[in-house]
Amino acid sequence: MAKRRISQQQSRRISAAQERRLENTGDLSGELNGGLVIARYGQRALVEDSLSGEHRQCFIRPHIDNVVAGDRVAWQTSEHEGVIAAVEARHTVLTRANPRGDLKPIAANVDVMLIVIAVVPPPHTNLIDRYLVAAEHAGIRPVLVVNKGDLDTERNALGQLARTYENLGYSVTHTDRESDPDARQLHPLMAEQTAVLVGQSGVGKSSLVKRLLPSADSRSEDIRVGALSLGADKGRHTTTTAELYHLPNGAKLIDSPGIREFQLAHLPAAEIANAFIEFRPFLGQCRFRDCRHEHETDCAILKALDGGMISRERFDSFRLITEQQAL
Repeated sequence: MAKRRISQQQSRRISAAQERRLENTGDLSGELNGGLVIARYGQRALVEDSLSGEHRQCFIRPHIDNVVAGDRVAWQTSEHEGVIAAVEARHTVLTRANPRGDLKPIAANVDVMLIVIAVVPPPHTNLIDRYLVAAEHAGIRPVLVVNKGDLDTERNALGQLARTYENLGYSVTHTDRESDPDARQLHPLMAEQTAVLVGQSGVGKSSLVKRLLPSADSRSEDIRVGALSLGADKGRHTTTTAELYHLPNGAKLIDSPGIREFQLAHLPAAEIANAFIEFRPFLGQCRFRDCRHEHETDCAILKALDGGMISRERFDSFRLITEQQAL
């Protein structure tokens, strides 16, 4: 007989009951342990113990919000599982806004953002620019990774796009399975640091993770098995949340879900303009202090655009982002 599946409403009731038990529990024991969040699923997270390296399923106390991969936490053992009691202060956090403008963290304590593009699916330049703005805002170093070079039938177009960003001053690197099967090109970019992989669905982020991890290393499967056992979402594809992996060079790699949009509704237009690095020499030189760089008289950004010092493509991308902020 097939097992009866629980509904989403029943799942929420179970989670709420678990939270109430946690708030009233008296079975916490021992001192606080340090840990690193590997992945989060609902009200539970997979935590790596700082001393033993073992993975532990932990409930997240109801008063603690927005625990994500990369967070450093303090946790305690309970009768059956661990409980996250506190989250350490982050030095960076990558966030994006939902359509209502509420911020949602994606990954914590990140040093490097690897923005992956490929021929298939075709690169969405405005999405690339949104990632770059988010990286600048968060204080994370962005690197553009041109992936799937072995499938590139439009090498000139993709290469030209990469050169455009390289000429602006961004770091750009290339990798493909044939010439770089272990993705060694990426290793120096993140040694001893924490990197997050971002990009559209289908650009090969999960494939890059497999290439970066040693073939004999089972940690990737361990993480997925552990994550799948968390909560009522058992059996769902695990790339719907960010997951952290340890690399042989001491780096930590966070694989984030592929997305179609990256909202920046929480950022004011002035901050977005400052994140377009080629705008910076001209900012503050407009006649009007509150210039929105649309059609104002003596706008330094518009003059730079007319003079060819700012590309039309990047300016249009900036306008698209700021116009959506006003909606």
